Amino acid sequence: MSPTARRFAFLFASIVFLSASPLFAQRERLPPEDLEVVENRWPNAKKTSTGLRYIVLKEGDQNSPMPQPGDRAAVLYKGMLLDGTVFDQSVDPAHAFRPRVGRDELIPAWDQALTRMHKGEKWLLIVPYELGYGTRGNPPKIPKRATLVFEMELLDFGKNLPLN
Repeated sequence: MSPTARRFAFLFASIVFLSASPLFAQRERLPPEDLEVVENRWPNAKKTSTGLRYIVLKEGDQNSPMPQPGDRAAVLYKGMLLDGTVFDQSVDPAHAFRPRVGRDELIPAWDQALTRMHKGEKWLLIVPYELGYGTRGNPPKIPKRATLVFEMELLDFGKNLPLN
């Protein structure tokens, strides 16, 4: 192998090694001031690879399947800003929110969470703006780059779940 080829091979191997190291871990998705609030208020929240944080508030049926893209889900929820201000909610089981999962009807955080939940589970989600309403927000209730908090409960799901 020529010296140039060896240098190229070494450089390539170094890049592969370093990209797999903790030094290049995924960046934090929450702004520093929001991260401090979240870590103080919910220190035991689990974090996914996308930056979504969650706490299982109530276990569901662990033997049940989880929603798949295309399923309609019946969900109760309360959406809040990080300061606790409620911006939206659906808390009456008779009128649960019933979106389709994985069909661009939901913010990315909800699609990610619902495909990991079992029937009957209740989660607290901490949503970085990139998985919520993005850089624009959803004025006037949700400001730009807002970290959101949701309490959500998966009541039921299925391909043929009625709208209500």
